[in-house]
Amino acid sequence: MSNTPALASNERLPIWKKLIFGSGDWSISSFVTLRQIFYAIFLTDVVGLDARLASVAALISVIWDAINDPLVGMISDRLKTRWGRRRPFLLWFAIPYGFGFLMLWWVPPWESQIALAISVSLAYMLSDTLQTFIFVPLYALTPEITRDYDERTSLTGFRMFFNLLASLVTAVAAPAVIDAALASGATQQQGYQIVASLFGGLAIIPLLLIFFTIKERERSEEEIELEEKTPLKEILRTAWQNIPFRFATGIYVFNWITFDLVALMLPFYLTYWVAEGDLLFKALGMPLESTVFAFLLGTSVLALPLWVWLAKKLSKRYAYIIGMSFWTVVLMIIYSIKPGQVNTMLILSVLAGLSVATAHVLPDSIFPDVIEWDELRTGRRQEGIYYGIKNFIRKLTGAVAIFLGLQVIGWFGYQSPPEGAVYFTQPDSALKALRFLIGPLGALMLIGAITMAWFYPLTRERHARIRRLLEKKKARKE
Repeated sequence: MSNTPALASNERLPIWKKLIFGSGDWSISSFVTLRQIFYAIFLTDVVGLDARLASVAALISVIWDAINDPLVGMISDRLKTRWGRRRPFLLWFAIPYGFGFLMLWWVPPWESQIALAISVSLAYMLSDTLQTFIFVPLYALTPEITRDYDERTSLTGFRMFFNLLASLVTAVAAPAVIDAALASGATQQQGYQIVASLFGGLAIIPLLLIFFTIKERERSEEEIELEEKTPLKEILRTAWQNIPFRFATGIYVFNWITFDLVALMLPFYLTYWVAEGDLLFKALGMPLESTVFAFLLGTSVLALPLWVWLAKKLSKRYAYIIGMSFWTVVLMIIYSIKPGQVNTMLILSVLAGLSVATAHVLPDSIFPDVIEWDELRTGRRQEGIYYGIKNFIRKLTGAVAIFLGLQVIGWFGYQSPPEGAVYFTQPDSALKALRFLIGPLGALMLIGAITMAWFYPLTRERHARIRRLLEKKKARKE
């Protein structure tokens, strides 16, 4: 069997390893944050796509995701190189992945709405495929680096520090860079390309750093042979039979649809409801959306240690339920604020940031524990497949959020402002739709996540028992 023993409960990963591996989330989060927050308003207000057509273009790409995510996961499970099976992807695709930022933020020079939609879909699919070749192998390293229940929460905490830090920097810097580009005579499209070039270049560095410093767990010939003989259909069937995986997936879906939907609609909500259509409105010397995201994500970064501590004290499940219940209340208060209440919005951003930290760290720390449950049942460690499915779910939630959000505001009369406008109001029906998406619908999704977490069956004690049974099985074979 493996020459590397399972991590004992009293062992700890060195801080440097957590920092380096965690930095990979900078590369991931900068890509995802740009797409989460600004892609919808980019498609409607810069590309000029009808909101309903833009939502369909994003959703179509998920069909390809249904194929490429599990496929890349299986390839990474079975790849044999002198560097391991996950790390080579970081070396091969780090630079193409950086160029993928530029593809996503290109404005096709066509007049036809259909031609624009097709071009956007193809660019989305290509950049998304490059994302898959990075995300799946990188995240599949998590359960290999540590098998300890609480240490995984700590490792995820380091990851989410970089994740939220990148989200903070990206959300604050992107509008500021675009405003600066506009002030210097550039177009909005050129501003977005500058942002994409900046963050695409920075995304390459952590991926190469992880490749050169983080080592993988060695596998025995028996493990390799078993993984290679199992067909993909059988692997997917056994994954679905993994009961904790089903609940972890439910948590993940409700969690991220809520976050993606709120993040996606927030620039619209801030511009057309809170700022009452003032497209250049500033708060504390920055664009309003930059200020709100600075408060929200800055609080999230600071709150991470709190949730890591609470998860260790109570359990991941109970800590998550507390955090999501608090966020549900905050979203309903946000729904009730009136136009012009900027200070109230900033205070609520801080309160929401407390729970956004929970939404980032705890679902990702819960997910690796399902790997050992599967290994006990099948004898195989299939991190690649599980993280391929997880990555597909993550992208599916983003696409569903884009589709749902843009379809709703499109049907309720949202209008793109004319080029060069500094003040533009939306119909009352569109404003009501924006408020509903941010408040009641988001709260309802969070209740779904809380329900999934309440019934999640894999506690700290059960996970420890699974690990003991695995160690006994390995001892009998040696």
